Amino acid sequence: MFMGMLATQELLASYLGCRLGLYDSLSEDGPGTAAEISERTGVAPRYAREWLEQQAVAGLIAVEHPARPADERVYAMPPGHAEVLTESASPMSMIALTVLPLGGIARALPELLAAYRSGAGVPDSVFGIDWRNGHSGANRALFEHVLPGWIHRQLPAVHARLGSGGRVADVACGAGYASIALARAYPRAVIHGLDLDAETIELATGAAAAAGVAERVTFEVRDAADPELRGSYDLICLFDALHEIARPVEVLRSCRALRKPGGEVLVMDAKVGTSFSAPGDEIERFQYGTSVLHCLPACLAESPSAGTGTVMRVSAVREFALAAGFGELRLLPVEDRFHRLYQLVG
Repeated sequence: MFMGMLATQELLASYLGCRLGLYDSLSEDGPGTAAEISERTGVAPRYAREWLEQQAVAGLIAVEHPARPADERVYAMPPGHAEVLTESASPMSMIALTVLPLGGIARALPELLAAYRSGAGVPDSVFGIDWRNGHSGANRALFEHVLPGWIHRQLPAVHARLGSGGRVADVACGAGYASIALARAYPRAVIHGLDLDAETIELATGAAAAAGVAERVTFEVRDAADPELRGSYDLICLFDALHEIARPVEVLRSCRALRKPGGEVLVMDAKVGTSFSAPGDEIERFQYGTSVLHCLPACLAESPSAGTGTVMRVSAVREFALAAGFGELRLLPVEDRFHRLYQLVG
């Protein structure tokens, strides 16, 4: 418990470094004294000094000549650390996965306490922009570096259709990183991102523009059940969202209706054990921790709700898929620590 507390303290201190631009300054502007870094970032001098000392003691940044007086010490980002401590599409970037979600959970703690007593839910809006950016950014590297290869190897017919100009619906698209990755991998494809959260759609639209794919990737606040969208897409993606959707069968039924003849539905979701066991490994612990602090309360924010939570086992996905009208659930053989990839057939 003490080591867990220590790790939590250090992650929260890293949250300050991320949100105050301290890591970005050390990475982009180079080494500096506490006074110089204070000036560069707008952080008050005494706070800048304490944070820099804490980070050096934790081993996250380096300090030259630590025996010198406090105002003469120079702090620097060690080689390789910037890739971990700043936000990017690098697989080594850990800020979105490990730091930003803590800011969202901290903001939501009073509501979580009340929800656990009342049985009500806690909507995503309570967790704020930190959770939104953290949840979206945590899969950014996977989408950019891994997802196109999965489709190429596991779904050659879909790969061919997208290569010749197919259409993709990215349902519950979030910040749009999967849509952008598919647009880059398939320059002839057209991607339509759908989500019910207006702020998230705004982030996704900006990200597509920054990536230079806005002419082929559009994002819209729109329900996938809209009858005007039926039969329009070669590939329907539902990535890392099913476990916190209140009515998963209805959403999967909508995904099924979106398909063109021969179209495919892909669902990516949490990788957990096929059955409950305790104690669990670090991945099972991570998934349960995420469920307790966010995904189950978010799922219960609507009524009625399946109340699934992050720990959605293969048997539950199969049950939802069959109830939605699919004839078969195929577990595709992809390697990832945190996710499974499902093909919904029929």
